[in-house]
Amino acid sequence: MTLAQTIRKKLYPIALLFKKGRNQDIINLSKTQPLRSFYDLKAVMNNGQEFSFENLRGKKVMIVNTASDCLFTGQYEALEKLHQIYKDKLVILGFPANDFGEQEKGNDSQIAQFCKLNYGVTFQLMQKSIAIKKDGQSEVYQWLTDANRNGWNNQTPVWNFSKYLVTEEGVLMDYWGPAISPLSEEVKKALL
Repeated sequence: MTLAQTIRKKLYPIALLFKKGRNQDIINLSKTQPLRSFYDLKAVMNNGQEFSFENLRGKKVMIVNTASDCLFTGQYEALEKLHQIYKDKLVILGFPANDFGEQEKGNDSQIAQFCKLNYGVTFQLMQKSIAIKKDGQSEVYQWLTDANRNGWNNQTPVWNFSKYLVTEEGVLMDYWGPAISPLSEEVKKALL
């Protein structure tokens, strides 16, 4: 871990306090069904192998755009704790992205090594991709951020560590901004 990353890790709890009041929590209260099946999606894992979302049926899925040089990088630790607590019913997919000011400069191998070494990450990391709406946006994030696909939500990630929750039936239910910790009461309640 670089000195800058170490400093960011120590500042992460302060960042959560500073961001209070700016938390974003968008919920699919009407349980609107997707127009395109979540289970038709595919992505590439950080080891280069294709991953079919068909394998996710029957599990809740949290999708998070991640970055190694962000003030919120400390959420890797919270995501790993969440993964360990709920691993029988929740799959966490980390999508490293360099969408916000060169905060994810490494390649897939470097990112995986960083996450494992510094945060003990065992949840699935996907290949580095684009999460925000622009040319090259990943197919998964096209689905997450387009109401014409997911049925109701157009919210794109506002920063690294924005979180989307999909139900066991493939319905997008929640979006949480980066200031909401993966271990927050809002998230835990949604996982019940």
